[in-house]
Amino acid sequence: METEMSGMPSGLSAAEVKARIERDGWNELPSSKRRSRFAMLFGVVREPMFLMLIACGLIYLLLGSLEDALMLLGFVVVMIIIAVVQESRTERALETLRDLTSPRALVIREGRQQRIAGREVVRDDIILLSEGDRVPADAVLLFSSGLSTDESLLTGESFAVRKAVRKDDSGPETPGDEERSSVFSGTLVVKGRGMARVVETGSRTRIGMIGSALRDVEPEDGLLQKQMRRIVRTISLYSVALCVIVAVAYSLTRHDWLNGLLAGLTLAMATLPEEFPMVLLIFLAIGVWRISRYKVLTRRLTAIETLGAATVLCVDKTGTLTENRMSVRRIYADGQFHDLDGRDAALPEAVHETVEYSILASPPDPFDPMEKAMRQLGERALADTEHLHRNWELLKEYPLSERLLAMSHAWRSKSGAEMVIAAKGAPEAIADLCHFDAGQLAAIQEAVEALASDGMRVIGVARSLFANGPLPEEQHDYDFTFVGLLGLEDPVREGVPEALQECREAGMRMIMITGDYPATARNIGERIGLPETDHLISGAELDRMDEHELDERIGSTSIFARVQPAEKLRIVQALKNHNEVVAMTGDGVNDAPALKAAHIGIAMGARGTDVAREAASLVLVDDHFDSIVRAVRMGRRIYDNLQKAIAFILSVHLPIAGMSLIPALLHWPLALLPAHILFLELIIDPSCSIVFEMEREEASIMKRPPRRLDEALLGPKVLVRSLVQGISIFLAVLAVYALMIQSGYGEGESRMISFTGIVIGNIGLIFSNRSWNESMFRSMRTPNKALWWVTGSTLFFLGIVISVPTVRELFRFAAPEWHQLPPALFLSMICFILPDIVKRPLFQSFLPG
Repeated sequence: METEMSGMPSGLSAAEVKARIERDGWNELPSSKRRSRFAMLFGVVREPMFLMLIACGLIYLLLGSLEDALMLLGFVVVMIIIAVVQESRTERALETLRDLTSPRALVIREGRQQRIAGREVVRDDIILLSEGDRVPADAVLLFSSGLSTDESLLTGESFAVRKAVRKDDSGPETPGDEERSSVFSGTLVVKGRGMARVVETGSRTRIGMIGSALRDVEPEDGLLQKQMRRIVRTISLYSVALCVIVAVAYSLTRHDWLNGLLAGLTLAMATLPEEFPMVLLIFLAIGVWRISRYKVLTRRLTAIETLGAATVLCVDKTGTLTENRMSVRRIYADGQFHDLDGRDAALPEAVHETVEYSILASPPDPFDPMEKAMRQLGERALADTEHLHRNWELLKEYPLSERLLAMSHAWRSKSGAEMVIAAKGAPEAIADLCHFDAGQLAAIQEAVEALASDGMRVIGVARSLFANGPLPEEQHDYDFTFVGLLGLEDPVREGVPEALQECREAGMRMIMITGDYPATARNIGERIGLPETDHLISGAELDRMDEHELDERIGSTSIFARVQPAEKLRIVQALKNHNEVVAMTGDGVNDAPALKAAHIGIAMGARGTDVAREAASLVLVDDHFDSIVRAVRMGRRIYDNLQKAIAFILSVHLPIAGMSLIPALLHWPLALLPAHILFLELIIDPSCSIVFEMEREEASIMKRPPRRLDEALLGPKVLVRSLVQGISIFLAVLAVYALMIQSGYGEGESRMISFTGIVIGNIGLIFSNRSWNESMFRSMRTPNKALWWVTGSTLFFLGIVISVPTVRELFRFAAPEWHQLPPALFLSMICFILPDIVKRPLFQSFLPG
């Protein structure tokens, strides 16, 4: 049953919306509760690091050292606070990520259409529904044009349910009922369009009463997570083995099992890679927030790690490369072209009919930019003529379909003598409806090419008359007459040529995909600087190609023109066969398979359907190509900084582990005790999770090719660099420690100077690993507030540990004297500059990879 939308309601006012939100709450289902601080605290103290700290405290108590036990307890409290704060920050970032899955809704408020978040919909809102939308709340239809919904979420049945306006509906409706006027929250519009009034929101909807937990976004295991698990497992096995060796060796050689166990636990604390999983989660979760600042929303964390590896960007032309802000620039009617300047107050009589029937073939209150342009032209230039028909009655709509790219409206005129049928659509579809012969087809094709070669989108218009009586079911049942062609111009977005140039410099190809004519696509490609615009495949050619031929041509093709959304899947698969890492944009229902198949599916936020957004891993809020390129740059930065953080963690543990192991094996006084390890951990945790996360991208980040998707996070080059940096600091500290022991320095003096060397070495590692292309001194010009906070606080607390007698005694240090200054300064200087020396180009030439 088709129903006319007689008058557009004005909708709720801002004050009414606010009152309903206060009364009913937000339109969202009860989500899983955020973990409480107690739950976070319980999770932290179960970590192996904290269990070992408690064990060390118990051993100190057994040894009668209450001061050491209390000091360890103080460190435990500080580290718990840091861990809980970091986890809270990550939880907030992930909660924001979950909120992104809320569907968008198009509502009418205060007399105009507004696109809002689904959670902001309130009772009595007027919502507009079209194909591909998720229904944001339970509602009753006020208008329907061929509307059908998929209610399998509620019924379990996958068939579409037809909807219609029925004023005589009474009693409760059940999901799955045919020809009823209720639509339900969470269901999908699969066909047609409609307007409805919201009756229930949030937990009061059918889906809310069932209690289904919809669309909870959970972090997915990607390649990085799998790599991280392998790294942690490997290091943990070595850590446990070394811990046992040290504990047994110490106990057997010194006949002191409690101190032997303490030495073993100290080594385990020094080598346990507890930072790795935390760093990965923090980088990915905060990366979501950073990328959102570029108007790109992340629905899946795995997209963050894939962005930096993208080699091909497949991009829709309309709205992404162009502004999707149409204006009619040329009209073809009666065999002649008529140019418009966009400010025409009057139009030649010859084009009046073309504009008139293009408006009649469009919705009364259009949302599509092309239809808006047609109506605006008519309102401006035909206002005082007989060509606008505001009092006509819309009887039936024939929607666009894959078989026929044209739509028609059947109207009853004021006189009522005959019904008027207006059609518009792709020129070839209009030619089909008008039953053109070969000569007419050639003439119309020539006109289309002339418009398309100037970069215009071309729309054909036709008309028909029909005697009063039952309306046919198909558009082909009418006897259409060709009226004319409209040439619509869509300006190229500002910044697109520059972003495309940046893509090329970064080793990425861009492929433009459009439903426009080849000549239109080629013109736009030339205007934005797309290379090899002659390498074009049309939709007709694509249909004729087998997979082998497509695989051969895909490597050099830069434009796909006149293609249907469903054909995007073939393009993605062909590119993946070439080992390309594919990012694909899309906005419609038929784009969903391609978005899901691509490595990075990017849905349009402003004009995309909810189905596309659910299939995609990223949502482009402003539909701008430049935002995609900026997101790729940010993805590369996140991966680079994550790699630097992991390399830093590995390097910084080597001198700590070495100075815990070697003195125990050589029967020397222990250089490091649990308190020292904890002090160093307080440097490591904020350094790897804050300093490196905040580090800006390197200048050359978009001047190098994409990384391989299967590239190891700790590849040979990174691993060797980390090992050499860490071992260099360890050997320097060990040499000075051994020299001081042999030269008669006391145990407290030797321990204090070697500990100072390790701390300064850690700071040197931070400064050195900020950039792998520049020296630490050159990279100091790049601001990083966290770096200076961490450095300043580390030096401040190091000074307290050395200079305050009570704290110094807890760390088993000797009182500082002037004769200790030369070895301390020498070791500190060596440890600070060594990490930077080993990354120099001369040394790097010996590294693999």
